[in-house]
Amino acid sequence: MSDILIVDDERDIRELVSDILEDEGYATRLAGNSDECMNAINVEPPALLILDIWLKDSRMDGIDILKTVKRDNPDVPVVIISGHGNIEIAVAAIKQGAYDFIEKPFNIDQLMVVIRRAMEASRLRRENSALKRREVTTAEMIGQSAAYRTLVSHLDKVTKSNGRVMLSGPAGSGKEIAARYIHAHSNRASGPFVTVNCAGIEPERVEEVLFGRESAERGVESGLLEEAHGGVIYFDEVADMPLGTQSKILRVLVDQQFQRVGGSDKVRVDLRVISSTNRDLEAEIRAERFRQELYHRLNVVPIAVPSLEERREDIPLLAEHFISQCNASQGLALRPLSDEAVALMQTMTWPGNVRQLKNLIERVLILGDGNGPIEARELPSDEDKGEGEGRVVLSGALATLPLREAREAFEREYLLTQINRFGGNISRTASFVGMERSALHRKLKSLGVVTSTKSGARVAHVDEHAVEAAE
Repeated sequence: MSDILIVDDERDIRELVSDILEDEGYATRLAGNSDECMNAINVEPPALLILDIWLKDSRMDGIDILKTVKRDNPDVPVVIISGHGNIEIAVAAIKQGAYDFIEKPFNIDQLMVVIRRAMEASRLRRENSALKRREVTTAEMIGQSAAYRTLVSHLDKVTKSNGRVMLSGPAGSGKEIAARYIHAHSNRASGPFVTVNCAGIEPERVEEVLFGRESAERGVESGLLEEAHGGVIYFDEVADMPLGTQSKILRVLVDQQFQRVGGSDKVRVDLRVISSTNRDLEAEIRAERFRQELYHRLNVVPIAVPSLEERREDIPLLAEHFISQCNASQGLALRPLSDEAVALMQTMTWPGNVRQLKNLIERVLILGDGNGPIEARELPSDEDKGEGEGRVVLSGALATLPLREAREAFEREYLLTQINRFGGNISRTASFVGMERSALHRKLKSLGVVTSTKSGARVAHVDEHAVEAAE
């Protein structure tokens, strides 16, 4: 999109306009009929189209070309010229998306003013779209744990392809960040990234939102699929998409084209599709809530996004990142984390995952006083109850056990938490809990605690068979 395409059936006029524009520093291409025009656009869309309404010996007139260009290349501004102009034609051209209408014989200065304004308006629209894309959630990935490194390794492998990716993981684990990472490191990074919140769109409006619509009163209104042309469309929580829409999306994936609601023309799109889900889609298929064909189309490259509890080592890094974000965006205090606060956060349960951690950090910074370190007492504990400072409050189940069994249950849960906090590293766990490594190994064996690899990380869990054998 670096030149101006001039379309006029009168050779003298198109060459005259071309000479004037080239004198002003613009590159030009010329077309004498609709076929030459469409061929030139298909080779490379121009930065601007100067289009005659009446084209002799052509399959399409100027209005038809205008409709097609605005459908397939909506970013290209079109200036209409005609020697037979009247107010009806001007209104029709503007309604179909033309930037302006100039009647022959035209004044050269007037033509140049319109062209400069159209080019500037187009540039501003592109810059505005780029800024909007940068304003939304960033694609910055934070972490150093084994589970994090495995995830990034998988994401890096798919960035250079155009294959469809299915991201699975619990809510709040960062699936959209992973999708944006793929987009930002792909050859579509300069194109749009459009998110479809499948759970947030009213079922009766899904097709209008995705496909757009056409009506006599409001003309053409683009949908999200059209807005994503040349880039990535991200279906967030795709299991929430209505069944009827699933079949139409399946057709788009096969044909790369669709019809707007109320329209008859085919709209071609070039899209990369990334989807996410926190559900078992195979179970959804068995329950007849999700189409199996769509699942296989979307699930070309499945990638699991780990929960926060699977990457507890990353909690300090993530927390510091969110503190910096809140400082930059809201002017909140840039407070460090105390060792006790870090230890508590690494042992807490996180059902809301990374999103919950981000919200917690923001709440602490808003409610906190001063610029000193964030202390453990400012954080909610999982129990968050009890009367005495420093007291450990027994759960109902633990309080009913004899001392020996209660001690074993406590030690088992305590060591499970600490091992997972340190990413399965037994040496670091032994150092923190104050035991020799060999003694810790014996203790773990007696408690039936083992470690295994999950999502690329070492994770501790209880081996029920080992517990039974020890008993």
